[in-house]
Amino acid sequence: MTTDHPDQEQHRDQEQHRDQDQDREQHQGQQQHQHQGQHREQPQHRHRNHVRDQHQGQDPHQHREQRRFHLPSGSAARGAYAVDIDPGRAGWDRSALRVLELGPGGVHTLVTGESEWIVLPLAGACTVRIAGETFELRGRESVFSGVSDFAYLPRDAHAQIASGAGGRFALAGAKCERRLPARYGPAPEVPVELRGSGTCSRQVNNFAAADTFDCDRLIAVEVLTPGGNWSSYPPHKHDEHVPGEECELEEIYYFEVRDGGLGYHRVSPSRDGGTDVLAEVRGGDVVLIPDGWHGPSIAPPGRTLYYLNVMAGPGEERAWLIRDHPDHRWIRDTWPDEPIDARLPLYTAHPSPGPEVTP
Repeated sequence: MTTDHPDQEQHRDQEQHRDQDQDREQHQGQQQHQHQGQHREQPQHRHRNHVRDQHQGQDPHQHREQRRFHLPSGSAARGAYAVDIDPGRAGWDRSALRVLELGPGGVHTLVTGESEWIVLPLAGACTVRIAGETFELRGRESVFSGVSDFAYLPRDAHAQIASGAGGRFALAGAKCERRLPARYGPAPEVPVELRGSGTCSRQVNNFAAADTFDCDRLIAVEVLTPGGNWSSYPPHKHDEHVPGEECELEEIYYFEVRDGGLGYHRVSPSRDGGTDVLAEVRGGDVVLIPDGWHGPSIAPPGRTLYYLNVMAGPGEERAWLIRDHPDHRWIRDTWPDEPIDARLPLYTAHPSPGPEVTP
């Protein structure tokens, strides 16, 4: 056993008291500094924010603009919804998206208001009741396992969504004028389209495309992109009305990535001051597209990228007319010379060749 000499103990006690005094003075100084500058950002925080805002050459204004249009998972949650994007929140007139997560035995009441809605199971099954009608949606295990059935709900109605085992359900909506009847959309009647070729190959589930299911304003499709491929390519836009060539549509992208991971999505300006986004997207992320050339959506190697597209616009005709970016439209000319990716289709329902257009 080792014992300290009394002088050593006294010396150590003096050092301890001196250290405590120094710590106390330092703490008091920090409190005074914080009090004097509590509304000022600390230098190290300023540095981190500066680096973040300069990432990829963006100035702080551009970064703030990107955050308006790229909403990471959880940032658009509200109330019962994991995602809740309405026209007011998006800053436009019609398109809306909600993602409802129900636990086992969960029940949710939806007031449709001035919008038409489609209930689309992302994972799980549910029962939809509206105006004395009941729609049993068998749903699916996940968006990567199969095409789902769905239910259309008209404006000015009350509906109840219930799930015995629980699940996650997309509510794709659009502010509309006509009140159409509530209907059931069977999964076997959903046209499944293979679009592009080679590394531009992707699968499109046209459950509520403009020419496959009757809505007043709403257009909605699902796109699945195998790992390493590009979709929403060539970049295209639909932000102005050009008869016979282009229609004006507000668009929402909702992303999921099989087995986790990330993908990338690009929106570039089609006009001065237009939307400019380069987003690293993960499961549950949303990208809003009020205008601009959008694409590509890039799937990481080894991971399938899924996105749900929700669109609506002011035009009298419910149509999906797009214009390709002039610098990239040549890629379409290469598609006839390449086979479609052999990994597609990931699954089938009712195969359809579909139009030669880009989601």
